Amino acid sequence: MIPTLNTLAALLTIGFGLFGFLAPSYTLGALDLAPTNSNMGLSEMRASVGGLFVVTAAAALWLGTPAAFTMLGFVYAGAALGRFVSLVLDNPPFVKALAFGGIEAALAAFLILANMSRSA
Repeated sequence: MIPTLNTLAALLTIGFGLFGFLAPSYTLGALDLAPTNSNMGLSEMRASVGGLFVVTAAAALWLGTPAAFTMLGFVYAGAALGRFVSLVLDNPPFVKALAFGGIEAALAAFLILANMSRSA
């Protein structure tokens, strides 16, 4: 059951990442961000919101080890931590930030807890 859920979590991650990678303008809008005088914002979307998640999840699928899926969980934990710190310091739209952070935290918790003991 855990390998199936790992695969689903990785495929979901690739799906989320593809939005940032292939549709950075759409992703900017969904995240309430706006480009400035340059296209650096689009570059950042493709890199940190897109490519980072696509390649990390693809690597977890390719490696197929519990340690690889645990690392994907740590990536989500970092995203959730940043999101929750932002809730405290930045006053983003509360419901949207909490929803995104909740999804990230849930994926982090599952991937880390389900795979950490299997990695030893």
